[in-house]
Amino acid sequence: MSQATVLQSVTTFAQEAEPFTHIESDEAYQDALAVVSNLMEKAEDDPNSPLNWAIEGFAKAIARYENQLPEVQEFEAAAAKTPADIAMLRLLMEQHELKGTDFPEIGDKTLISKILNGSRRLTKDHLTKLAERFDISPALFFD
Repeated sequence: MSQATVLQSVTTFAQEAEPFTHIESDEAYQDALAVVSNLMEKAEDDPNSPLNWAIEGFAKAIARYENQLPEVQEFEAAAAKTPADIAMLRLLMEQHELKGTDFPEIGDKTLISKILNGSRRLTKDHLTKLAERFDISPALFFD
């Protein structure tokens, strides 16, 4: 295939794909999600699948649209204000379906509640024990 043929094919593709790469409405967003879903079904389970570059491009367009949504911006602002140790503790609780009473290595549910609301901090001993229990790096508890 010649460079001219490739250039023409890519130009045609870019023109046809434009509504899915410059998303400006919820309808276009839903359409782009459907395109990516269809491409993912057709793509081979191989990192070198020729459809992966298209999936990547559409995914970036989808992410750009999502990142400008007010609810995503509010979530990111709230997440940025949450200390890493509290965010990691919340994530562990969510992933493992745990409650405040499920952390004997930290203390009782009252202490867990105080840690989660920011009035107390996890200690070095707490972090070490949590890292061991969940087989994760203690570094995940730090910004």
